[in-house]
Amino acid sequence: MEAEAADSPPGGVEAALSCFSFNQDCTSLAIGTKAGYKLFSLSSVEQLDQVHGSNEIPDVYIVERLFSSSLVVVVSHTKPRQMNVYHFKKGTEICNYSYSSNILSIRLNRQRLLVCLEESIYIHNIKDMKLLKTILDIPANPTGLCALSINHSNSYVAYPGSLTTGEIVLYDGHSLKTVCTIAAHEGTLAAITFNASGSKLASASEKGTVIRVFSVPDGQKLYEFRRGMKRYVTISSLVFSMDSQFLCASSNTETVHIFKLEHLTNSRSEEPSTWSSYMGKMFMAASNYLPAQVSDMMNQDRAFATGRLNFSGQRNICTLSTIQKLPRLLVASSDGHLYIYNLDPQDGGECVLIKTHSLLGSGTTEENKENDLRPPLPQSYAATVARPSTSSASTVPGYSEDGGALRGEVIPEHEFATGPVRLDDENEFPPIILCRGSQKGRTKQS
Repeated sequence: MEAEAADSPPGGVEAALSCFSFNQDCTSLAIGTKAGYKLFSLSSVEQLDQVHGSNEIPDVYIVERLFSSSLVVVVSHTKPRQMNVYHFKKGTEICNYSYSSNILSIRLNRQRLLVCLEESIYIHNIKDMKLLKTILDIPANPTGLCALSINHSNSYVAYPGSLTTGEIVLYDGHSLKTVCTIAAHEGTLAAITFNASGSKLASASEKGTVIRVFSVPDGQKLYEFRRGMKRYVTISSLVFSMDSQFLCASSNTETVHIFKLEHLTNSRSEEPSTWSSYMGKMFMAASNYLPAQVSDMMNQDRAFATGRLNFSGQRNICTLSTIQKLPRLLVASSDGHLYIYNLDPQDGGECVLIKTHSLLGSGTTEENKENDLRPPLPQSYAATVARPSTSSASTVPGYSEDGGALRGEVIPEHEFATGPVRLDDENEFPPIILCRGSQKGRTKQS
């Protein structure tokens, strides 16, 4: 999930960050500023460790890291039509590609790299950066809205199919063919995202009141959630938890909504025969005879949990992650802060803010000192999950603390692509080491 921060967001608060994005498995956060970019590890609540930082490219507005590897993709306002791919552990540029117009967004998994322009999408093979397909027949997409399944075994792509309605085009990134189109919303799209396995696709329209989840690849509606009814909002981010049990949405309001993906059909049939349950069943049965719009509103599920922000009107992104064995809600905002909340996976309710980190300063704010004095969470929450570990960070075997592979070690298959690659091997990303390219896919060795 990635966001480009506006220069002067509503409310008059100057954006400290030009962009920010969580990596594919929500273990890392990347930020872009006028000075360059930084990568942070999300392995600890108490401490925010910087993995890498670079000031070589100023005014960065897109930065994406491939899982926990050393591959990072950067786009700068100084050259908005050029994509730069780096191996930050080695400090080398793998390649750069130029396109016919400004790059609006980039998505990547272990097989594919997507470059989205306003009227076209380029699909590259990430192992050699060969251009596989250029999708040209798309409506104007000024925000660069698109999604790529992080599951490289299917590599589904989703993008808007209409300028006036919320139609989604589902595309197969392997066979390079259109799978289907989904009539998701009446209004134009504002957000789309896949779950980790690529079996579900969630979407929201510009109204931001209803969020729908569809099955992939057949496009059947599975869930419908109502974020609110009183006012339209601008959805900033939409993301599944890694286990696909929850769906999180943030907007330009002060509330982050978390929905639980579960069907209650079986449990309802086992409810005791009380007056309230009887009336509930009668109410649901009556909805079958009401107009479709009214019936849909009655059947929509509301948020399972919420996170309260101390601001509104600022660009932000959210994600759901497990840090130190506990489920957390993370929110990064354009003012340069990362907010970490506890999420109760059984009872839901309001999430508890436990830490605030500065992404530009030393890390801990005055608010953190107050958070550290909060009383412990209720026993009902603690009983559902393991207690956090006392260590501030953990090192995966074969990896250094900054997330990169140790010298001479082999990158595991799940870290990059379908085969192990040695960091000391000059052909780590063959055959495009230090290559240059164009939007037509031509490359040459420098």
